[in-house]
This record gives sequence, structure tokens and C-alpha cells, in this order.
Amino acid sequence: MLVRSLAIVFSLLIASAALAQTGGQVGANVPPFDVRKGYKVTLAAEGFGPARFMVLDDKGTLYISQPQPGKIVALNDKDKDGVYETRADFLTGYRQVHSMYFKDGWVYATSADDGGCKRARDTNGDGKADDVEQFLPPGSVPTRGGHPFRGIVLTDKHVFISVSDPGNLSADYPSANKSIYRFDVDGKNKMQFATGLRNTEKLALRPGTEEIWGLDHGSDNFGGKYGESKGNQPITDLIPGEELNMITEGAFYGHPFLSNNRIVRPEFADRPDIVELAAKTTPPAWVFGAHWSGLGFTFLEKDYFPQHKGDLIAAFHGSWNSTLKVGYRIERVLFDKETGKPYGSQQIVGTIGSNPNNPIARPVDCVEAADGSILFSCDRTNKIYRISKSD
Repeated sequence: MLVRSLAIVFSLLIASAALAQTGGQVGANVPPFDVRKGYKVTLAAEGFGPARFMVLDDKGTLYISQPQPGKIVALNDKDKDGVYETRADFLTGYRQVHSMYFKDGWVYATSADDGGCKRARDTNGDGKADDVEQFLPPGSVPTRGGHPFRGIVLTDKHVFISVSDPGNLSADYPSANKSIYRFDVDGKNKMQFATGLRNTEKLALRPGTEEIWGLDHGSDNFGGKYGESKGNQPITDLIPGEELNMITEGAFYGHPFLSNNRIVRPEFADRPDIVELAAKTTPPAWVFGAHWSGLGFTFLEKDYFPQHKGDLIAAFHGSWNSTLKVGYRIERVLFDKETGKPYGSQQIVGTIGSNPNNPIARPVDCVEAADGSILFSCDRTNKIYRISKSD
């Protein structure tokens, strides 16, 4: 679906950012985030090590992946006050562990290192996995490269795993990378489910459906062919935007040849099949600002925040190559309750701070807690923050 022209989208995003005011609340030991009115940010967890992707189980245990030490830590909020007091090393020795998914008592986890998937569970309640299985063998999907991250989601019948572009703009086509793979739940019948995605690090099901959604991290140096250089990027600063996609079987999402609403990359403008590629490209359901670096997201299933049920909350890690720092935020995407499609977005927490050259936090992932509040991780502060309603 062509949501609208990029010019309109970016104008609205910039205007929205300019109008955002610090009207919300920030709790003790929380950096001076820009919090939207009606929300409050408090400290939920610290002192557990690196903070990357997260998942909650059905008992409220929060699992956090730590790729460099190769482990998953388990945190618990025993008194249900929004602060996680206890921790345990749930799974260790799993190099480059990345995305996770919880289903039927098991935590499923992908590795950026081996292209496989393990599942683990704690059967005696001590916080440590005592039952660990190799769910998909190493090499089930392509590995390594500059973006080795693997998202995962499961339905009752299938498991889906994302595979990123190993570079910024790898031109191989067809490609084993830049894809979503589907397996039966027994690991058999592997198929390439969707293609043309650059770097979708997390997958999720929209509540009440089996729709698979992903947040795709766009490419760099769009204007490089025209002589742009660092600090002088009038084209690249605005193109391409980050994409929110509904992933469907057989769909091609354009990368690396086209971005966003079928905008042709200059490097591929002379391809004899570029019009054919454009015609087969599925445009994104929503487009965010360029280089915001979208990573994790979650759908809201509860009624805690007024009028938020069914909306999506996304974490943006922030830019490294824009003239000005952009992204660095938690963004709400509003979904139409009748059509199930996004129709707007707004920043609810900004993490750049007062010095745009030194952002105070880089959000990675977010999940909805059992009480309906939102937890988001930051790998610059290595802490978990909680978004609740303001007092």
C-alpha cells in the first residue's frame, strides 16, 4: 500500500518532532529524557550487564539477550512494583544470541553466529535453564556479515526467522540473504518466505491475527553517487526512511534496488529490469524518518494506556551517519481499529538529551509488561526503563 509520498511523511515527522514538548515525568535515576505529556519514565532494572533484545514469559520473567558474553539473563519483579530486583543467568555459552520469542513454556533464541535456534526452559524455578534443546541446527539460515542479526517469531504451525543483508547494499539477486525464512515447527520444510528486506532484527505477530510484522533498518549513503560526503548529505539525510512492513508470503520488499514507496536507488537506475522490480515491490505499511535505526518493537494488547490498544511501540537506536543526530526515541504507531493498518505516529520518549552530539541513551527493544506498561532497553546505559501513565 502506498501510504503517501515521502515528502509528506518526512514533513509531518519533522513537524511532529519540532512540536514535541517535555510535558511528561521522569523518575529518580533516569536521564533527562524528553517525555511526552501523559507518560512517565522510571528505572526498571540495572546492574545486569548489556541490554539488548527482550521477551517476557507468561509468569512475568523478563529475559534479556547479551550477544557479546553469549548469554540470556532472567529478571524478576517479585513485588510487582515495576522494578526488577532479582537476576539469574538463564542461558550461557550461546555466542551472539540475539532475538527471542516465548511460546508454550519455552524461550526460543536465535544466534547471529551459527544460523541456528535453541530453545530453553527453567523447570525448577531457579531462573536458570535446565532444559535446553537445539531447535534448529546451525546453518539453518545464512550467517555472519555486517548485519548478522536474526529475528524470530512462531505460530502454531511455523517458525519464521529473518536474515539481513551482510553489507550496506549487496546487489546479489536472487539472494539467500535479505529474507524471511519459514520452517514447520518440527524444523522441516524450509522455504524462503519473503525477500528484499535489508535488516529486520525483530519479528512480531499483530494481536488477534497471524500477521507477521517487521521493522526494517534502511541503507546508508543514498546520495553517495551524486558526490555527497560526510557532513554534506542533503539527499541521504532524508532518504531512505525506516520501514514498517507486514510480511506476506512471496512478497518482495525492494531492497537493495528500491526503498520506501518504490524509490529507485541511484546505483540501480540503469538496470534493464528496474521497472519490473518496482512493479513487484511491496511498499511499506508505514515509513519513519531516515536513519532512525529501527530495531525492536511490540504491539500493545492491554487497556492500560487509553486508546493505545492495538498500537505498536517501536525503539529507534539512532543515527550514526546523518548530519544531525536523529532517531533516539520510543515511537508510538497508531493503528486503525477497523482496518488494522497504521495511520500515524508520535514520539513518546526522546533520548538524545541536551547535547545532540552525545545522545544519552540508545533504545534497542520494547515489550509490554503484564500490567500494560512498556519496558524498553538501552545499550548505552545498559538499563531497562519503564513507561507508565503519568501521576
